[in-house]
Amino acid sequence: MAEQLTLRFAFQPGLGEQDYLVGPFNAAAYDMIALWPDWPDSVVILCGPEGSGKTHLAHIWAKKSGAEFASLEALASADLPAMASRPALVIEHGGGAFAEPALFHLLNLARENRVDLLLTARTKPDGWSVETPDLLSRLRLAPLVEIGFPDDASFRALLAKLLHDRQLQVDPSVIEYLTIRCERSFAAATAVVELLDVESLSKARPITRAIAAHVLARMEPLQNSLDFS
Repeated sequence: MAEQLTLRFAFQPGLGEQDYLVGPFNAAAYDMIALWPDWPDSVVILCGPEGSGKTHLAHIWAKKSGAEFASLEALASADLPAMASRPALVIEHGGGAFAEPALFHLLNLARENRVDLLLTARTKPDGWSVETPDLLSRLRLAPLVEIGFPDDASFRALLAKLLHDRQLQVDPSVIEYLTIRCERSFAAATAVVELLDVESLSKARPITRAIAAHVLARMEPLQNSLDFS
């Protein structure tokens, strides 16, 4: 039987607070977001692996605080005084090079204007190769919360959420099969659900353990070549 043409439709993952899955691996990060506006400092740093839910938490906080989003890598060309006039800011570090003077200036403006700022990144500031001592000192003084790697129960719930976001109906036994055998990372969970979606559409079949096994076999070389940190 010939495989069907796969039509890719954009889907919107749930980014509301009711959609956020809290477990031992991310409870400290969630608690810090929930603590606002009683933060211990006006600047908070949120770290976690790619796909770990940093943006989701940032959206939860933005809804409460009225924060606007900006990229750390784009600060060099941004109107920093205008940004620092906002009620709150989310600055997302995508891992690329950024202008240290621009970040230092924004942090100073935010503190002067009493603007709360959430800075998200994959690693701690010590891993950003910051060369400006005053900036590194400022970043080290900011409260930092981390999202770790999920335990079995949390990973099972993560898979279920990602499948639900794509409106995929899957038997719990398939989720259990994936939980035991899939690379324990957020990036791998996202990749396996996307491949399951494509495979199910192309074959016009529901997602079964056989399809899950086939997708995991396809992912093995990918997992060996990717950095899930």
